[in-house]
Amino acid sequence: QVQLVESGGGLVQAGGSLRLSCTASGRTFSSYAMGWFRQAPGKEREFVAAIGRGGGSTGYADSVKGRFIISRDNAKNTVYLQMNSLKPEDTAVYYCAAARFYRSTWSQEGFAYDYWGQGTQVTVSS
Repeated sequence: QVQLVESGGGLVQAGGSLRLSCTASGRTFSSYAMGWFRQAPGKEREFVAAIGRGGGSTGYADSVKGRFIISRDNAKNTVYLQMNSLKPEDTAVYYCAAARFYRSTWSQEGFAYDYWGQGTQVTVSS
């Protein structure tokens, strides 16, 4: 069982930055791929970014590519999402998720992830 706790959300003006953190319980964090997803009001949950268990493989949604950076610190059981050049359309609840995949792969499919955090609100004002 893995418990995930997100933090770092808040209100920011367009063009600003935020860094989200997701800390996992347990001693097997390094065996999990981690993903960030988001859900805006009235919209379906969507993939944002993911990182393989070793940190060497990452992937991003086209909408955030070049603006967001996912990273992880396995010694701290934490995955980060650095969000730069934020836009009002980035407003959503952001969730982190964990899954065990073969090798250091990751997935952009939410159903592939086994564990989810409670979410953290990000609001970008125009």
